[in-house]
Amino acid sequence: MKIDIFTHILPPKYKEALFKAAPPQMDIISNISSTPTVYDLDHRFRVMDQFEGLKQVLTIAAPALEEVAGAQKAMELARIANDGLAELVNKYPDRFVAGVASLPMNNPDAALAEMDRAIKDLKLKGVQVLTPTCDKPLDMPEFVPIYAKMAQYDLPVWLHPRRAQSYADYRYEHESKYRIFSVFGWPFETTVAMARIVFSGILEKYPNLKFITHHCGGMVPYFRERVIGSYERIFKDVGDNVKGKLSKPHIEYFRMFYNDTAINGNTSALMCAYEFCGAEHMLFGTDMPFDTEFGARNLRQVSAAIEKMAISEDEKQKIFHGNARKLLRLSG
Repeated sequence: MKIDIFTHILPPKYKEALFKAAPPQMDIISNISSTPTVYDLDHRFRVMDQFEGLKQVLTIAAPALEEVAGAQKAMELARIANDGLAELVNKYPDRFVAGVASLPMNNPDAALAEMDRAIKDLKLKGVQVLTPTCDKPLDMPEFVPIYAKMAQYDLPVWLHPRRAQSYADYRYEHESKYRIFSVFGWPFETTVAMARIVFSGILEKYPNLKFITHHCGGMVPYFRERVIGSYERIFKDVGDNVKGKLSKPHIEYFRMFYNDTAINGNTSALMCAYEFCGAEHMLFGTDMPFDTEFGARNLRQVSAAIEKMAISEDEKQKIFHGNARKLLRLSG
């Protein structure tokens, strides 16, 4: 069995509502229409059928609700999206093992209420948060109640990086070139979010809080020694008061994150992540359906890259499905 922990979809009713709510300047329709696997179940199932034993965890595809609509409309969209996910999971249990709730992050009270409804009533298995959220860092006080409640539920928060082309590569320019904003910018956004969560003391306050990062922990595994050494120097030379918020070495908090394998393959990079966080904190994920073969390419390459890892078969099975089953408390 393989459980793809981070796949994207647009349930039919939500897709229709999204297209109606999106401002004209957001070119959502053409972007989504060019990727049929994200909304066409027949297309999606044909891709999945190429991979024996494949099951998926569903998250709502970007854009984030708060990018599309104001506080009231975002709340309505969240309900439609989460109802749609629950319907798909209930209708196709052999395909989809779980759904991940979207929240109206520009409406904090509604976000907490929708979280309760999605987890208690719809039986969704966590929440997805895009970073940055409303152009704000994830350690803002207004977001902390979400983490407190998710720690109580003992279910994960999926972190999905989001950076638009308007994030220029250099200050004197008006927009990013060569898709740098997504290819390199999104893993950087993951890394920034992880650092803000660590050094703000969120994981210290909620030690059982579980975050799943996209793109295998961003830059952190590769820059492990820089993360250790640079911050040790900063704490010593600058007297940064951040260290006072943490009861153990800062690198240990970075190891608390769970990291998907959605880096388009690359065994050596996966081994780097493995050496950093261990097999227990790695989860098979492909970012389906966003590749040149509408999901098949990443499924094939990521699966092959894990199989080539110099680790035990038991550890590979933890990555492919065991960790997901444990983390999401899946039965059967």
